[in-house]
Amino acid sequence: MKKKIRYNLSNLWFFLLQRRPLGFFNQSNPKILNRHAVLILMLMASIGIAIAQSPSEFPFTSLKQAKGKITLDGELAEADWFTGVPVKDFWQYFPQDTGQAIAQTEIYMTYDEENLYIGVKCWAAGNDYVVRSLKRDYRAGGNDNITFIFDTYYDQTNSFIFGLNPYGVQREGTISNGGQINQDFSTSWDNKWFSAVKRYDGYWVGELAIPFKTLRFKNGETKWRFNSYRFDTQSNERSSWIHIPREQNIYGLAFMGDMIWDKPLKKPGANVAFIPFLSGSAVKSHIDGDQETGFAYGAGGDAKIGVTPGLNLDLTVNPDFSQVEVDRQVTNLDRFEIFFPERRQFFVENADLFGSFGNSRINPFFSRRIGVAQDTATGVNIQNPILFGARLSGKLDNNWRIGVLNMQTDKDEDNGLASLNYGVLAVQRKLFARSNLSFIAVNKQALHEDSSKSFTLLPATYNRVFGVDYAHATVDNKWAGKVFYHRSFTPEKLEKGFAHGGLLTYRLRNLRLTWEHSLVGEGYDAEVGFVPRTGFSRINPEVNVFFYPKGGFINQHGPQLETSFIWTPEDGKTDHRIEGSYDFRFQNTGSLRFTVENRYTYLFSAFDPTRTDGPELPEGSEYTYTSFRVSYRSDSRKRFSFSLNPRAGQYFNGHRIGGSGDVTYRYQPYGSISVNANFNRIILPDSFSTANLLLIGPRIDFTINKSLFFTGFFQYNNQVDNFNINARLQWRFKPVSDFFLVYTENYYSSDLKVKSRALVAKLTYWLNL
Repeated sequence: MKKKIRYNLSNLWFFLLQRRPLGFFNQSNPKILNRHAVLILMLMASIGIAIAQSPSEFPFTSLKQAKGKITLDGELAEADWFTGVPVKDFWQYFPQDTGQAIAQTEIYMTYDEENLYIGVKCWAAGNDYVVRSLKRDYRAGGNDNITFIFDTYYDQTNSFIFGLNPYGVQREGTISNGGQINQDFSTSWDNKWFSAVKRYDGYWVGELAIPFKTLRFKNGETKWRFNSYRFDTQSNERSSWIHIPREQNIYGLAFMGDMIWDKPLKKPGANVAFIPFLSGSAVKSHIDGDQETGFAYGAGGDAKIGVTPGLNLDLTVNPDFSQVEVDRQVTNLDRFEIFFPERRQFFVENADLFGSFGNSRINPFFSRRIGVAQDTATGVNIQNPILFGARLSGKLDNNWRIGVLNMQTDKDEDNGLASLNYGVLAVQRKLFARSNLSFIAVNKQALHEDSSKSFTLLPATYNRVFGVDYAHATVDNKWAGKVFYHRSFTPEKLEKGFAHGGLLTYRLRNLRLTWEHSLVGEGYDAEVGFVPRTGFSRINPEVNVFFYPKGGFINQHGPQLETSFIWTPEDGKTDHRIEGSYDFRFQNTGSLRFTVENRYTYLFSAFDPTRTDGPELPEGSEYTYTSFRVSYRSDSRKRFSFSLNPRAGQYFNGHRIGGSGDVTYRYQPYGSISVNANFNRIILPDSFSTANLLLIGPRIDFTINKSLFFTGFFQYNNQVDNFNINARLQWRFKPVSDFFLVYTENYYSSDLKVKSRALVAKLTYWLNL
């Protein structure tokens, strides 16, 4: 019966597409748009019901409350470690996924009134462990490490992760949206927990104590979901407790076992933390002959209040983000804005609840818009200081999540900026096994601020977006996707102020099929979002094929076809991209890819292909061009590793030759020295500019110990005529308590004349009340 339902639904879907292949993207007929959006929603829900199946009988672990004191010493000496059912018999995930792991792992758990305790014993072929540095929040690839995943609400959608390596370096983070793509995994979340590690001959032992106040969970719960995965460089192996097919992500939340408590969990005690800060800075500008040094001092703080075990209230007053690591610059040859991720800690916890609406190019809320405004005269981003803010986010129960955010920025009379209030409401309801329906409302409102810091609403100056998203994933994660519809509201009452999109992915061991489409009206204006382009329709079909040799040096290979077609109501087709590639992944973790790409571009406005303020290609001109690329990455486990990405081919009405790459030398365990480089030679006809664009970024990461970190970053970018030097020293003198010292210089890359210099110091302290 289930096969029959699937077959009929598929026939209905293809019949509808064949009957109205263009009606789906008809911006002038919103009824057709809404009808097809509803059909996609019904299709995805029906697929979930039709093929939903109970997962295989996954193993379970159980833990009992400790009777004695647990001391973190890396010895697993206390008898309480061994009173429950341990986690054993790890499965290999890489290089193969058909048998037990070579380097086995044992995990033991217990708890008391305050903490969850985890003990792990990691067997190894020798004692030659690989770690990149002693800095926390390391990347797992190319390192020896183990990660623990806790789905505390048993929703198969969100989880906390904690990790250790053989040198005792910690990392923590979150997984959202079921862990379906790399962007669902984040180590930006920072919180307080404790650990100890000891290395022995042929194995290493780690012990963790995670305060219940650090986690979010339902009071009275007796069962969580759990998994753990490990990278072992000596056996060149990745393994996990739950058997995960290699076509799925190793951190995917569809594959987890049960973690059973012997007693219902109690609500932890008062969970209130105050994180005050003090900061000072000296800034000297050399632009336009101004060489005065400006001094500034600041004080403020954040508070984290556990309203319930699953709901957290974050407050901030006069926040300062001067310690945030500088963005890595890129060479921009695109006609539209480039996305940079959020790094500010206040916006990190439950960030997916606010920021995962729409897709990567149609996002109604992008937190980096808060506190940043654009100078209308120069187009340059300028800081708009945040006065205060509040955010309530988390779980109401196993099925409901809620997020409420409100931030207030200061006025800036010198740049003509009004005081702005940002408000966001996000609500998510779990449906079926691993799906959810979400609603978002975003409001940006200008306020009049008088001398007494009183605010008056300016009703004619606002920007609002309302939207609904349905995200779907089957129990076995073979089917996944989403559909959304958003609408913006402005005082101008612009027509076609909507955005709609859909995504559907089907995964098998040897095949992955993806369909994605987007439709954005000309009047869609999400000022607090990330929407680089409006007034277009797009489709993105994609096919990936995978082959898995049983022997030799190739671990996996296969072709990929990725396409994108864009058109507008006025101009017809404006862009296409057809990219064919062939991938090789090697047993030693290296990779190789060959790519050929064909593009068509219709310019609906004049454009300089070099992005250097040179002569522009005329509006209304069109170009078809083809290029070739090769990408190679070496074995990341080696002390010396590198990547090379050469490219050559046509580019608009000329040619583009160049490439990118990086070289890294690891001086274990203290850090690494690396150089990233990107070079593009743009060769255009005589009437246009020919450019040699160079971006080079040497970087030094040095960790004196697990508490003292230094990063030196140099970025030379002649496309924007800037050479930046950034040196950052961090001393973590207590858990989640830091002293930062940051020095920055900026020069013109053309003549190395100085633009500005700045020195910033900041002290933060985490105080539990």
